[in-house]
Amino acid sequence: MSDTPFGFGLPPEEPENGDDGKKKGGGQGGGQGPANPFGFGGLPGGGGDNPFAAMFGSMNPNDLGAAFQQLGQMLSYEGGPVNWDMAKDIARQTVARGTADGSKDASVTDGERAAVEEAVRLADLWLDGVTSLPSGSGTAVAWSRAEWVEATLPVWKDLVDPVAERVGAAMGGVLPEEMQAMAGPLLGMMRSMGGAMFGTQIGQALGVLAGEVVGSTDIGLPLGPAGKAALLPVNIEAFGSGLEVPQEEVRLYLALREAAHQRLFAHVPWLRSHLFGAVEGYARGIKVDASKLEDVVGQLDPSHPEQLQEALQQGMFQPEDTPEQKAALARLETALALVEGWVDAVVHAAAAPHLPSADRLRETLRRRRASGGPAEQTFATLIGLELRPRRLRDASRLWASLTDARGLEGRDGLWEHPDMLPTAADLDDPDGFVHREHLDFSELDKMLGEAAKGTGEKPAGEREAEGKDDGGKGEPGDEKGESGK
Repeated sequence: MSDTPFGFGLPPEEPENGDDGKKKGGGQGGGQGPANPFGFGGLPGGGGDNPFAAMFGSMNPNDLGAAFQQLGQMLSYEGGPVNWDMAKDIARQTVARGTADGSKDASVTDGERAAVEEAVRLADLWLDGVTSLPSGSGTAVAWSRAEWVEATLPVWKDLVDPVAERVGAAMGGVLPEEMQAMAGPLLGMMRSMGGAMFGTQIGQALGVLAGEVVGSTDIGLPLGPAGKAALLPVNIEAFGSGLEVPQEEVRLYLALREAAHQRLFAHVPWLRSHLFGAVEGYARGIKVDASKLEDVVGQLDPSHPEQLQEALQQGMFQPEDTPEQKAALARLETALALVEGWVDAVVHAAAAPHLPSADRLRETLRRRRASGGPAEQTFATLIGLELRPRRLRDASRLWASLTDARGLEGRDGLWEHPDMLPTAADLDDPDGFVHREHLDFSELDKMLGEAAKGTGEKPAGEREAEGKDDGGKGEPGDEKGESGK
């Protein structure tokens, strides 16, 4: 049996000369500890060779007791597929360390708070002239990076949990029943470790993302509380650095984007569930290649449990790309493109007459949104989701063409029902979509709602036809028409 149980590895021996040892340790945080005390691999976007450094800090012998105490807490975790308490702690600690360029988080000042409130108020005033959707910003708030983590964490749970849970279920399902019975305690420990590892990596990614976002809707999803337009002054300042654009214009342009997102999510009630439903659809399609898993497990040497860790790092449990997943991702990608394209078109129409730098800021945001930052790439690695609208420019052109052809009411009226929205094929042929006749779903929705309440009446033609069929006596159970299908 190996002397390194569970494959965590052992820290190097403490040298006689403590100062020399610090120089030779090569660890993260100035070499004050072992480079990788637990043997876990690194993370994209930060964390060095030891992702748990985000939680344990700079390691030294005096810290090992606390570190192993936290390890015990990880192994005793019995919650859901992600240890969110750990994720929040690590995200907060990542924020406290600052970004890679040395930018530190700071509490919001009264002056910054007043500037954000004024920017959102003016943004809503400008948007009134370019969209038929009324304001969705009940309040305007200025957040620090740490406040962004706290405020958005509940939505991240809704986004990540279905995928993480499905991955765990898929992995457990490939083991034969007799093996599951034999490995019960080990599987319980693996679930706890899985929740901890998911929590660690998601916390790290959230902490990095907190240093990049400028508001609550940067990734095209409503991450903050409903009706609350939020901006991050410290990140807005970093975003505007080097653009040679007055800070007031940068703040106003970003306030326009935040306020436009708020209008859309506030007055299109089905949109949030539509986006998150695509994520859940992706989760339902997750499958694990059982034959690959069996091959890897069969090659593991029980006397070297560290091989399990290496297999995990090399994608031992990587889910397959199924047709269901691809279809769900296509729906999500198209929906994000339509959201971001509408916001892009509306904000440009509102900003162009007032802000000399509108074109430059628009292009900067387009490139930033299309490329994604390191934290977004981490989420793509963890849960297979890339929250980036690849067809943002196509969608923006389509919405602008709709404005010219149908006016504000005709363009914004397409948000009344998901079946009225353009599809991915329509982004290929925007002119065909713009000039096509579209069904009005408002009356259908009204009829369905009335039928559900038991108060709907059938059109006179339908009642007359039924009267002829049954001698004028309608059957109480025959009120379901085509619209109920």
